[in-house]
Amino acid sequence: MLSVLFFAFTLILIGRLYFLQIVYGQDFSDRADRQYVHPTETLFDRGTIFFKYKDGLLLSAAMLKTGFTVAITPKLIEDPEATYTALSSLFPLDQEDFFARVAKKDDPYEKIAGRIEESVGNQIEALKLPGVILTRERWRFYPSGSLGAHLLGLVGYKEDTLAGRYGLERYYDEVLGRAGGNLYVNFFAEIFGNIKEKIIDHKESEGDIIATIEPAVQGFLEGQLEEINETWFPEHIGGIIINPENGEIYAMASLPTFDPNSFGLEKGISVFSNPLVENVYEMGSIVKALTMAAGLDSQAVTPDTFYEDRGSVVIEGATISNYDGKAHGWVDMHEVLNESLNTGAVFVVSQMGNKTFADYMKKFKVDEETGVDLPNETYGLVENLNSPRDIEYATASFGQGIAFTPIATVRAISALGNGGYLIDPHIVKKINYRSGLSKTIHIDKGKQILKKETSEEITRMLVKVVDEALLEGTVALPHYSIAAKTGTAQVAKEEGGGYYKNVYLHSFFGYFPAYNPQFLVFFYLMYPKEVRYASQTLTHPFIDTAKFLINYYEVPPDR
Repeated sequence: MLSVLFFAFTLILIGRLYFLQIVYGQDFSDRADRQYVHPTETLFDRGTIFFKYKDGLLLSAAMLKTGFTVAITPKLIEDPEATYTALSSLFPLDQEDFFARVAKKDDPYEKIAGRIEESVGNQIEALKLPGVILTRERWRFYPSGSLGAHLLGLVGYKEDTLAGRYGLERYYDEVLGRAGGNLYVNFFAEIFGNIKEKIIDHKESEGDIIATIEPAVQGFLEGQLEEINETWFPEHIGGIIINPENGEIYAMASLPTFDPNSFGLEKGISVFSNPLVENVYEMGSIVKALTMAAGLDSQAVTPDTFYEDRGSVVIEGATISNYDGKAHGWVDMHEVLNESLNTGAVFVVSQMGNKTFADYMKKFKVDEETGVDLPNETYGLVENLNSPRDIEYATASFGQGIAFTPIATVRAISALGNGGYLIDPHIVKKINYRSGLSKTIHIDKGKQILKKETSEEITRMLVKVVDEALLEGTVALPHYSIAAKTGTAQVAKEEGGGYYKNVYLHSFFGYFPAYNPQFLVFFYLMYPKEVRYASQTLTHPFIDTAKFLINYYEVPPDR
């Protein structure tokens, strides 16, 4: 009996020590650390966001940084000149502002600097300057600067409270935020207390998050966007790299971007929004791949179905022409994708019927939110697919008159290569709770919306686009199968009533290895200058990205 009681006591003791030293260890350390400096309000606390390298190593993408606030009690400053000289030698200090604060003799506390590095704070403390007050301070810090800025978001004031604003910081604010509270407990008095009630309850939803973002891939993608931006000067540009099998997003970025460490320097708040989930665009000819897949799946056409391309087609008084204005004669469905023929996409819709086409587009859920774990996601605009007019379905077949978010586009296209399944794009892989528990995010493969045979067939057709048509087959990789399609879309006038004549949106997607894809890469850019076609602006960035991913992940050849 004594052994049993001793064993039980030991288990309780160990459990209590675990919660006090591990779960609450940082909290107590912070409180103890503040005892040797001027007392202040509760230190800012927030969970960490990690990016994860391919080998499992974690990178702190959003964390806390600890330093000091420097303040003065003016009436205790014995020698203002000497005090100013001493402090200004350690950190930037405005002389005029300092002496103005020193002059406020009736004010017991005047802040003169914040976010002072720990090493500098220690030097200030060592000087023991009369009237100078040091208090611990902690703030949100992004070690990699602007890397993944739109994904991460930022922390700012929401009324009088610091909270997540934009990105993961906002979406997971309840997990990353800290409730605080009095952590001082009498250890022996509480040792037999209700641990769950005392310790766990308010921590069970607080923790750190581990994202699916791979830092090296994110950095490479952002570098590609910078190069495209410097070459073609678009109004804005974006890209996504995703696993089309399970929806894990390895990288997501857009330009212009910002540094969340100094977001207050931005002139407007629009730069903080993430256009990849918040904006919709008419995607142009990449939609032809979805149209063709619908035609194949409904058995309205086969790859060997022929039609006569006369260069244009008239529907309800409106003329739809190919991009080159040329008639290509009798061509099969392979050529429709190879040559990106608008008339061919219209033909496919005419064979399956408007309703069937609309039903398939809605199966791709381009009109719905994907549920990606980022705030402010919007839904696509596909009202034209409810129209009684044939012309609306004809233009929709090649990506005009309907608009999707980039993230919804990526989800739809993933179904072409993964066997026909509609994935759930997501960014967070795991949550480590402060209670010591953790949760790994498991995402089901999703609903199958295309037959497996359809996925294989459309993939073969898109591989042929790369091998034979994309820049005349000069960029194909001999040992890797890549399925891809370009898109060039006219941009609708903001005031309505038609399209701009010389303003285009370029888009590009590709997935590889084509028949068992591990990566899907998507690019778009709005209004590139002095260039018309996406094959000119985005082919080489895509191929460079594909080569990087193949080498970085050591993907074995598939042909």
